[in-house]
Amino acid sequence: MANSAGTGTAGSSYSKYNYPGLYSSSDLDDCTRDIDNYGDSWNVHHCELSGLPDLDTGEEYVRKTIAGYLNDLLSLGVDGFRIDAAKHIPPGDLANIKGRLSNPGVHWKQETIGAPGEAVQPGQYTGTGDVQEFSFAKDLKRIFSGEKLAYLKNFGEAWGYVPSGKAATFVTNHDTERHDTTLTYKNGSAYTLAHVFMLAWPYGSPDVHSGYEFSSDAGSPNDGQVNACYTDGWKCQHAWREIASMVEFRNTAGSAGVTNWWDNGNNAIAFGRGDKAYVAINHESGSLNRTFQTSLPAGTYCDVQSGKPVTVNGSGQFTATLGGNTALALHTGATSCSDTGPGPDPDPEAGASFSVDATTAWGENIYVTGDNAALGSWNPAAALKLDPASYPVWKLDVALPTGTSFAYKYLRKDASGKVTWESGANRTATVPSSGKTLLSDSWRS
Repeated sequence: MANSAGTGTAGSSYSKYNYPGLYSSSDLDDCTRDIDNYGDSWNVHHCELSGLPDLDTGEEYVRKTIAGYLNDLLSLGVDGFRIDAAKHIPPGDLANIKGRLSNPGVHWKQETIGAPGEAVQPGQYTGTGDVQEFSFAKDLKRIFSGEKLAYLKNFGEAWGYVPSGKAATFVTNHDTERHDTTLTYKNGSAYTLAHVFMLAWPYGSPDVHSGYEFSSDAGSPNDGQVNACYTDGWKCQHAWREIASMVEFRNTAGSAGVTNWWDNGNNAIAFGRGDKAYVAINHESGSLNRTFQTSLPAGTYCDVQSGKPVTVNGSGQFTATLGGNTALALHTGATSCSDTGPGPDPDPEAGASFSVDATTAWGENIYVTGDNAALGSWNPAAALKLDPASYPVWKLDVALPTGTSFAYKYLRKDASGKVTWESGANRTATVPSSGKTLLSDSWRS
């Protein structure tokens, strides 16, 4: 409960240990000091976390009140619950509360941060529902930040994690991204590729955290109002093509196991999911060119990462070149690039989805302009800045009417405003009859 005093959003007053009309001090645990011994489960379950008053979830009234609140939420259409700080509630108490729900089988995910030597561990909560496997996210940061992707060959239960069917996995969440324990959008391509791996790998039930730019514990921009993705600091990671496209990949792969694992002994890996899907991830700085062996049926597929066609021969092989810090993903649900897109899009209006691989120096940014007013009419001052969240890949979605043909080109601006155009002829594209034209380019020096 709240460690403060004041007036709640519904108008009721409260103070520490006293919440009129709801709970009083008799409904709280007797231990009113901070947790001081994580080696003692009673201490962890009954004392206060950072001074927060702790409800006595062993009491009938408390259990009934919490279950009543959750049942009200279920009646409103809520699909599931995340139990914050579940580690500080005895597993039996949570089981009792969940058993009182109108839908006791509702999705139930518990925040249980385990640490070696502690008395309370995530595995103690799997009888109630899923548990968030924090070690999964922490290890992904370590691997993608300096160790070898080749180590991921047996990632999951073999690493001491909870059983796959009980694991809620993530690359980052609202807490860990602020405390430098997991990857964040600030880690560029390592962050993006870690999502590709998580969604392709058959372990756990993955979460994608979609948030905003931040420093320290800064709150959301624009008073929490999202007018459009990629504006006012909103990052909208759920809509990034590299991430969103992997949701259908995962659904298509289903329960298929890992097949055709390959790695270069370092930071390039590839693997299949039975005869349903195949992914290659190149976290090296240079390009990777090779013939990949899959178990996919022969045919043409769409690489859902780039939107480009890939042909698999009768032996299940295809040859491709992956740029540094990029991925390629094929699945049987995407056999034509005309019928697959970047996934959920914050703006359903037709247009162009720009994506360019371009390295920069500190203080430099990449822009796009072209022969259309929406692109700045070739005026560098009116050029549109691309988002570097997936650096070295810069991205931007621009609304344009269906059927619009346009020319465009990328340019670089430094901190002083100096403009450097990429070399070569103007690029050209046409907006399709529905959706966006997907442009995957590389900066021309």
